[in-house]
Amino acid sequence: MDEKTPAKAALGTADIAKVMKLLPHRYPFLMVDRMYDMDGDNSCVGVKNVTINEPFFQGHFPQFPVMPGVLIIEGLAQTAGALCVSSIGEDYKAELVYFMGIDNAKFRKPVLPGDQIHYHVRKIRNRGRVWRFFGEAKVNGATVAEAEISAMLADTADAKAFASKHG
Repeated sequence: MDEKTPAKAALGTADIAKVMKLLPHRYPFLMVDRMYDMDGDNSCVGVKNVTINEPFFQGHFPQFPVMPGVLIIEGLAQTAGALCVSSIGEDYKAELVYFMGIDNAKFRKPVLPGDQIHYHVRKIRNRGRVWRFFGEAKVNGATVAEAEISAMLADTADAKAFASKHG
């Protein structure tokens, strides 16, 4: 490498143990199994291995199991939230990641048991504790869903204050 070529920063990864440190979600609502190509809070890819053992397949639909679209969007949001928390650093512990909005959601193909979803998220903007991302869910390289999502990081004190004002 010559002096004029900037060094490319190594992209981060997160196995399931790290994902569980970054997110408050747990089974059966944790929709991300691992993450790779983590570039600060700019972009990353999350992975979800979809199995027939998922509890939602019992009722959606027993004769033709299809992953609910809202859970695919939730997986995009969780991937984006984990990326935000990861970029803040090891010292910060987000206790809640509030899903604030979904815009321009589109569902293109069904996700079935045995599929592996890759959640591609890219930051659109960030202001304080609020981020906006474009997310695209893909199976075998084909887009199955996409949306713009907004999320906010909050700690327990913020959540309690909000609940007392609006509860």
